Amino acid sequence: MGEFDGKAVIITGGALGMGGDVAVEFARAGASVAIADINEVAAASTLEKMREAGTDGIFVHADVSQSAACRRVVSDTAAAFGGIDILFNNVGIQPSDSYANVEDTSEELWDRIIGINLKSRFLMSKYAIPEMRKRGGGVIINNASVQGIQSMPGVPAYAASKGGDLSLTRQMSLDYAAENIRVMAICPGTIDTEMVRNVARQELGTADEDAVAARVAQYGKDHPLGRVGTGLDIANAVMFLASEKASFMTGSYLAVDGGYLAQGAWATGAGAEA
Repeated sequence: MGEFDGKAVIITGGALGMGGDVAVEFARAGASVAIADINEVAAASTLEKMREAGTDGIFVHADVSQSAACRRVVSDTAAAFGGIDILFNNVGIQPSDSYANVEDTSEELWDRIIGINLKSRFLMSKYAIPEMRKRGGGVIINNASVQGIQSMPGVPAYAASKGGDLSLTRQMSLDYAAENIRVMAICPGTIDTEMVRNVARQELGTADEDAVAARVAQYGKDHPLGRVGTGLDIANAVMFLASEKASFMTGSYLAVDGGYLAQGAWATGAGAEA
């Protein structure tokens, strides 16, 4: 028997990266998982890994910055699994052309980042909460970042979205605590994801994967623990927060950052972040 047998989980941006790793680990623990994403190829690979782990899942093609898409993700998941217990608002972007100050950030890019990184949290929660209520409660976990607490030059939209993640987490936790719906956030440091590797490619001006991997490993030296995080590190944190072990936790965040925030002034040496 898995720890999450009988639980229905939605993961936005669940096709690859942190979301994909969390999807596989939830499947390994017995949960039924819906992946909401626009990347069909990556989603197919993750669904196969979930089947190998022992549990089938579903893929819902969705741009979760759009209301109709979020409503469809929730309705398709509830129809497939009989309800919704856990929502991991994971999806996030930090495009290579987004590293600029406020003056040089276009309104279109601002809207895109805020729409995907923050508005999606509002929309997915808005439609998932009624389904959780039918089950007598649930858990919402928002993937914020160390950028929601401290920051670095040239990331106004991304930093704003992650700060909003944390504020929304606190606020929703108060509105829904009486209904046994817990709302938490995680704040990753640098995690070895495709997004972080894209930063390394841009810095190096090469797509050579050995060079990119070496650059990502260098990012880990800025963390007190001396390494970057992995998808499994994130999965372990998310699954803890979603479990009964964390039943007295709501409205706060869990830093999964290798000690980044503890040392202070981390951004002076940061190459990339979650």
